[in-house]
Amino acid sequence: MTRVRLRRLHVDGVDFTWWAEIGHVRGGSDCHRCIRVRVWGGGKNGRSLQADLLSRTWPSPWSVCATDGAYPVPSDIRALIRYGLQLGWNPTLRGGTFFLSERHQPDFSSPDFSLPDFLLTDRLTDPAAPDPTARVIHAYEQATRHGHRVSDS
Repeated sequence: MTRVRLRRLHVDGVDFTWWAEIGHVRGGSDCHRCIRVRVWGGGKNGRSLQADLLSRTWPSPWSVCATDGAYPVPSDIRALIRYGLQLGWNPTLRGGTFFLSERHQPDFSSPDFSLPDFLLTDRLTDPAAPDPTARVIHAYEQATRHGHRVSDS
């Protein structure tokens, strides 16, 4: 069993607890780092927020799974919390999980929500979800075309 370190974050006057678990997801031509994030704001019995974050790291000279060190920072978690609340997550409800889906991020640079180093992905829970490799390459191409910061290993 993997030990999980709980972290705390204060957002807009509310204390939240969160953890992140590192994993990987296969794409059409590569393997990508994927971080599952869970957040609670209503105590241990409150409704949690869950997001699977796909690293935008591209290109890499070796398998991205072997070299990617992307990990969410507090500003990423703060953005997830605020976005989840905007979409209707109520952390004070008892039980259950509110899932942030890649369907919530229709565009890689959405004015409503984007993270500099991650995309939302559904691939960990839905094998038929869009190919992570294609999504990462597309996000990389958009970022370089628009002069945005691009992650690299």
